[in-house]
Amino acid sequence: MKRGEPAAGSPANVTTRPDAPISSHDHAKLWEREEMFWTKGASSARQMTSKDAVFVFPYPAGILQGDALWREKEVAQRWRSIVMSERHVCIRGDIAVLAYRVSAERDGGPVYEALCNSTYLKDDGQWLRLAHQQAPIV
Repeated sequence: MKRGEPAAGSPANVTTRPDAPISSHDHAKLWEREEMFWTKGASSARQMTSKDAVFVFPYPAGILQGDALWREKEVAQRWRSIVMSERHVCIRGDIAVLAYRVSAERDGGPVYEALCNSTYLKDDGQWLRLAHQQAPIV
């Protein structure tokens, strides 16, 4: 087990308000959505993203918001496989922040390693991504 990873069979580190604990369904749904952003197509990611979301990517993509997210070729391109480790979750009411380390591969490219965080808002029962940031590990 790597540092920061939960023990086998236990959830990732979770911080919640005492009066509003996260359900196991919400916990699983958040991590499932996060993985889909890396591996599914842009149309799937768009459906799970707030219209005015802000993403921060390494140069040259930079800071992108709204429709610019889907025009940037580096953002729209999906990854063949990913591994998320060192997972952490913080939930306050209808806001969730996920933080993790990712190792991702595209066909024919080198492994991409980064520390990431994403912020979600639970809107009408659905978790929508409001923000995402990647800090490459060099």
